[in-house]
Amino acid sequence: MVPEFASGDVAEVFETFDADARAGLLRLRGLIYECAVQMPEIGKVEEALRWGQPAYLTPETKAGSTLRLGTIKGGGFAIFAHCQTDIISSYAQNFGGMDRIEGNRAVVFNDVNAIDPARISMLIKHGLGYHLKR
Repeated sequence: MVPEFASGDVAEVFETFDADARAGLLRLRGLIYECAVQMPEIGKVEEALRWGQPAYLTPETKAGSTLRLGTIKGGGFAIFAHCQTDIISSYAQNFGGMDRIEGNRAVVFNDVNAIDPARISMLIKHGLGYHLKR
């Protein structure tokens, strides 16, 4: 079950996205919470704003690296990871050519139907458990 928005500020940011981007970003948000339920070792996922974007953190355990959701210049919406991690590059190695990858920082979509839940869940789980011993 996807929780209510953590704050009115986060809800307001989602309202600023156009309808297509909002649908996709809400789908990604839902997948983040679905993955978190499957990973009790990461503790509670906190939703906050970072750089004006909805961000998902693991403050209790510090198990994860922050994942952010937002739109990009030129169109589309994305899930972002910290560029100094291997979250996006690992995803690109495993699924190169299947999604639009922007450098070492984001996987970009133009349509909610382009999100493959199985693939993106692997990226999300990598991000949420990034600092756990592998």
